[in-house]
Amino acid sequence: MKAGQGDSAENLARLLREEEAFVDAGMLRAMLPGVAAAPRRGGDPDAWMRLVGETVSPRLAAVLRDLLDEAATADGGLTAGKAATRERLTALRAELDRRGLDGFVVPRADAHQGEFVPPHAQRLTWLTGFNGSAGLAVALRDAAAIFVDGRYTLQAREEVDTTLFTPRHLSDEPPSDWIAQSLGEGNFGDGGRLGYDPWLHTPDGVQRLAAAVERAGGRLIPVEENPIDAVWSDRPEPPLSPAEAHPLAFAGEAAAEKRARIGAALREQGAEAAVLTLPDSIAWLLNVRGGDILHTPVVLSFALIQADGAVSWFVDRRKLVPGLAEHLGKAVQVRPLDELGAELDALAAAEKPVLADPASAPAWVFDRLSNAGRAALRGGEPVQAAKARKNATELAGSRAAHRRDGAAVTRFLAWLAEQAPRRAGGDAPVTEIEAAEVLAELRAEQEHFRDLSFETISGAGPHGAIVHYRVSAESNRALGEGELYLVDSGGQYLDGTTDITRTLAIGAPSDEMRARYTRVLRGHIALATARFPAGTTGSHLDAVARLPLWQAGLDFDHGTGHGVGSYLGVHEGPQRISKLLNRVALEPGMICSNEPGYYKADAYGIRIETLVAVEEHPAAGEDERAMRGFETLTVAPYCRALIETSMLNPDELRWLNAYHAWVLESLSPLLDAASRAWLEAETAAL
Repeated sequence: MKAGQGDSAENLARLLREEEAFVDAGMLRAMLPGVAAAPRRGGDPDAWMRLVGETVSPRLAAVLRDLLDEAATADGGLTAGKAATRERLTALRAELDRRGLDGFVVPRADAHQGEFVPPHAQRLTWLTGFNGSAGLAVALRDAAAIFVDGRYTLQAREEVDTTLFTPRHLSDEPPSDWIAQSLGEGNFGDGGRLGYDPWLHTPDGVQRLAAAVERAGGRLIPVEENPIDAVWSDRPEPPLSPAEAHPLAFAGEAAAEKRARIGAALREQGAEAAVLTLPDSIAWLLNVRGGDILHTPVVLSFALIQADGAVSWFVDRRKLVPGLAEHLGKAVQVRPLDELGAELDALAAAEKPVLADPASAPAWVFDRLSNAGRAALRGGEPVQAAKARKNATELAGSRAAHRRDGAAVTRFLAWLAEQAPRRAGGDAPVTEIEAAEVLAELRAEQEHFRDLSFETISGAGPHGAIVHYRVSAESNRALGEGELYLVDSGGQYLDGTTDITRTLAIGAPSDEMRARYTRVLRGHIALATARFPAGTTGSHLDAVARLPLWQAGLDFDHGTGHGVGSYLGVHEGPQRISKLLNRVALEPGMICSNEPGYYKADAYGIRIETLVAVEEHPAAGEDERAMRGFETLTVAPYCRALIETSMLNPDELRWLNAYHAWVLESLSPLLDAASRAWLEAETAAL
């Protein structure tokens, strides 16, 4: 606390009285741990103050900031690392023994199965120290293992005490095999009782666990209260951020119209209600946005939508800012989170068919309906497909956001082109962290900016070969002469979400670097210019982007494209472009990434990513079909020094020059003189 401001509830209450603010000081202080657990928005760091009231005086705002800083100092032990692991594992085993369980499954998941997990749900990190974005641990009485995919093999060994948790590959050595063997070999009498939290697993995931336990002759036991929560004494509060209206000027369709449309779709599926557990679906449906999750503007909540379009929204009421109830309307009833179960019971008692998605909803939903006497109607979540097809307003907003974002990226590229080679090898070279910070600052200057859309991947030299590399103070590397630098970044704007990757040469690249970059670029152009009939999926198109690499015996191990939201998730479904089978057709209005790459371990990485929108192409003649293609949204140049023009055919070269001409025309009015001069040289016809 700053001198003179005080740190007691009495002093805060006195200030509130002086301000004539109608806020209870005790209630306000009780809110702060939840506010501290929510990420601060880069473009609006004081957004949380709207939870206090419509206006906050400068004097009260200063006190509240200090109180929040005080509350934010505790992280619930999530950074304790290996040192705390043994004690925590021992405490968990004691709790399991008290409950009559022989083991417990700990996924990196929350009740919404989201990509980003809030601090209070980071049970895997708390128990093991592992900070990756995907993984699972199983703790038995006398053995434990952690399962990660190939992206995190090295990271897991660095962060996890491997004398306590055996590291295993998530797909090559799946949890089901280890569970079946370890439970079977253990001295558990009846084959063992393995516990799981039904809020943290989908029905499909539970089936896999059940099959493994059955092979060991044991039983899979759902638990009502997670045993980790019982021993995690300083667990953070659930995040508390303001839920606010997303204006029609950006949404393009009123929430009432959306609800009516989804309700009609439910009737066509024979359902009278649907359970919504994905926060981005709820945000889109109600035209609300929040800040509970890092880099994703959603409100953690659940909802039930009826076939008549009425919605019960299960959410912490403290998140609702003044005026939001009027925005929601009378057909949306705000309910406490703990009333979801009773509502499901009532629907089951009324024998109403309730739709739930087994691929995304927690097993708890299906169990609750089944126990109430009415099994869930299993089917695809009804909002995701509608949300993926952007309307005209959302597409226009995305174009505008990408233009401003492209200006920020281009200013960064111009700065990097001047600074990195000049400072390479000196006492103060450009580093991965500095580069990421400069890019973030340039984005923050743009209109409608609210946050980054994900943590920037800033990888120099061999770090660029790590697909999901995250720079830290320990790993921070200088951008060296003769190396490649890969930067994958994006922004959250009120009118759109961006995601762009550019690979740059620092100094003179090798012939191999140029050849492999150009092959990636050729695949990128091939996908950007693809034409395809209705019904085509991303699985059908994936090979288009890989062919130039395949012809040289090369490939990459990630998907070629993912869906992107409209001021929502930078990764959204149901569409994707990937080798993995996907039956979702690419429909007009869907936004996807186009991001082929190549990675040479311990040397360099190459990825080129732009966002594209699916568009309709009318039939050219009476005997021809209407086709679909992609509109490129991202506005930023490719690396001229890495393009080997002799490898491009005339059509590829023509497309590249036209794209660069468009970039120059679009961005020139938004750039300073130095950046504009650099861009003119970088985009000159090849």
